[in-house]
Amino acid sequence: MSAFNIVRFRVKPGHDQQFLDAHRAFNTNMPGFKHGYMIKTGDRTYCIVGEWRSMKNLAAARPAMIGTLDTFREHLEDLGGGLGVTDPISGESVITLRPSKRRVAKAKPKAGRAKAKKK
Repeated sequence: MSAFNIVRFRVKPGHDQQFLDAHRAFNTNMPGFKHGYMIKTGDRTYCIVGEWRSMKNLAAARPAMIGTLDTFREHLEDLGGGLGVTDPISGESVITLRPSKRRVAKAKPKAGRAKAKKK
């Protein structure tokens, strides 16, 4: 099963571009890295999701991820609640959800709602 790391961030006002640029520069050529997504979750708030072939690959990449964090740490705000500037979690996938292959039935027009003819 794949493994995922998810990290939540809040960027200081006016620092979004530096934050995004640091992630664009991140070396994604690491063993087991499949792909990642940066998601803008609100005003100055972001979440990154990375998919890895295994927890072993993810764990081996943590020093590189921390090294990248160190390049933009000054652009982040403390999240509060004792979290610091990041809220990281990771784990193995236990269920994969995919769209159903069934066709969705089209809604039928309701009786008594005939279209008026244009004159």
